[in-house]
Amino acid sequence: MAPTVPRDARREIKFVARRGYIEPVRDWLRHNSALFRTAYPSRTVNNIYFDTYDYEAYNANLSGASARSKVRYRWYGEETVPQAGKLEIKHKRNIFGWKTLYPISMAPWEEGCSWTKIKQLIRDQLPLEGRLWFEHYPLPVIINRYEREYFLSGDGLVRVTIDQNQSIFDQRRKSGPNFTLAAPLPDIIVVEIKFHHSDRERAARIAQGIPIRASAYSKYVNGVRAVS
Repeated sequence: MAPTVPRDARREIKFVARRGYIEPVRDWLRHNSALFRTAYPSRTVNNIYFDTYDYEAYNANLSGASARSKVRYRWYGEETVPQAGKLEIKHKRNIFGWKTLYPISMAPWEEGCSWTKIKQLIRDQLPLEGRLWFEHYPLPVIINRYEREYFLSGDGLVRVTIDQNQSIFDQRRKSGPNFTLAAPLPDIIVVEIKFHHSDRERAARIAQGIPIRASAYSKYVNGVRAVS
């Protein structure tokens, strides 16, 4: 399960700061020479992160493994229970990242669902390759939610997202999902600049002047730490 790096693989630079910096970051976007515009309306992003029983994805990220993958189920909107969405396999190979997506057209949720039932409803809608990934990472570890803003440079080559109001819900050792008891988290924003590797010099110029510092950050790793 080690796919080769596709031509459209991208790079990203992350910045993390206290939430009080969100207006200076928006001001930086408004006045940037790259002429950023709103790409999509802001929306709530919901993720269920899955891992192996020995936390393979978590440990690979901690160790900085050059080749690693993680599995999550993502849906958008205010509904806290899983809606129609997609299973995402997020791959990382050295500095390059990309996703393999498997759409899930029917919501994997019924009132009173156990995790066994939710996983079955997802699995039944996956092609063979998606099932292999899902079966390799069978353990629901956390659910996270956050608000995301989307921006795109005038030439369409560089994307910027701003994430805030993140919530984390522990799913370990639970027969059914926990949607209500959140773990404590620092009040931060996460800014990501995303670009094709051939546009790295342009992205570096665009990033100049951003009022916060670049920082390695994984929502999954920090989520696991929060619930632990």
